[in-house]
Amino acid sequence: MDIGKSLQQLQTYIESEKFKGYDPYDTLNSPIPFRWLGKWGPVLAIQFQKRNPFNIRALLGIKKDYNPKAMGLFLHAYSLQYQQDKKEETLQKMEFFVNWLLENRSKGYDDYCWGYNFDWASPVKFLPKFSPTIVVSGFIAKGIFEYYQATQNQKAAEVLESIGNFAEHQLAWTKNEKGYCVSYSTKEVDCCYNANMLGAELYARLFSITNDDKYKELACKMTDFTIAYQKESGLWNYSINIKTGKERTQIDFHQGYVLDSIHYVIKYAGENEAYKNALKKGTAYYFKHQFKPNGQSIFRVPKDYPVEIHNQSQGIISLTRLAYLSEDYAPFAVAIAKWTVENMQNKKGYFYYKKYPMYTIKTPFMRWSEAWMLLALTELKIASNG
Repeated sequence: MDIGKSLQQLQTYIESEKFKGYDPYDTLNSPIPFRWLGKWGPVLAIQFQKRNPFNIRALLGIKKDYNPKAMGLFLHAYSLQYQQDKKEETLQKMEFFVNWLLENRSKGYDDYCWGYNFDWASPVKFLPKFSPTIVVSGFIAKGIFEYYQATQNQKAAEVLESIGNFAEHQLAWTKNEKGYCVSYSTKEVDCCYNANMLGAELYARLFSITNDDKYKELACKMTDFTIAYQKESGLWNYSINIKTGKERTQIDFHQGYVLDSIHYVIKYAGENEAYKNALKKGTAYYFKHQFKPNGQSIFRVPKDYPVEIHNQSQGIISLTRLAYLSEDYAPFAVAIAKWTVENMQNKKGYFYYKKYPMYTIKTPFMRWSEAWMLLALTELKIASNG
């Protein structure tokens, strides 16, 4: 497999679309008032669209758009590329992403923060368009950090501190004997492990820039909380209701999120034996149980299908970043990429969304599929050349 060729084809497609696209969850951007059907109208409309093998978004009046999280992922990937190639055209695109993000922050907040460009509904909550979350803001922070690493632009450092202020003062926190947990959104108090670790990673990166011990303490308290809920097998469930102690089980790419963030907490906030042990155990579980030997991912352990592009991309990313933990991980990241390119990349360059035994959802989703695969292939190419 030619990683560089696959990456170039994908990047050419993304740029030809001018970084705009559809999203699996953008159904409520339709002018059709699904909310008139009651609480379940928006929920069912989104779930139907996620499973629809035919892209009818144009018929529903849904337009391609910029997605803030996708723009953060693009910034991340292009900043990594720029650190390698120093090309002026790469820098110009980075500046475009940064300027767009700064101009399109969520309104009504003193600090920089972002949410998705669509309303989002589930059976238990509703998030309006651009309602900020630690997840969207955290992934954008990763891109801004790499932009800062590449350019040393002090405005980027100021924006990162502002994102940290948003998380510290605008989101609810759970604090107990296990540590700290920041809530996913501004709408309720909750404890989602991967979201909490994105916050921890943000503060660890801020500590590396400012040397302010407040950030290190926050990063470590949040990591302590998440590690306390790791299972003996190495896995994490998705979230926990602190009042009842009941956890939501969802074992998929979110495992990779948690592992990546622990890795970066160690990298930027300092060595910690407990964190390293949790990271090793968690990565071993992820490697063994989230993928088949040929590089095909499991949808949600133990359910095989559908093969989901985000599981594929996250596998490439995590096992590339964590290759120092085992000699098995780097070659397996390549195996995941090879399977993904051979089975899920269109000849036009973009990647498919989901692959079922009898059919494939081929709709290009700019955030969920293309932006994540751009970052995955960028990191894999850099590691392979290194």
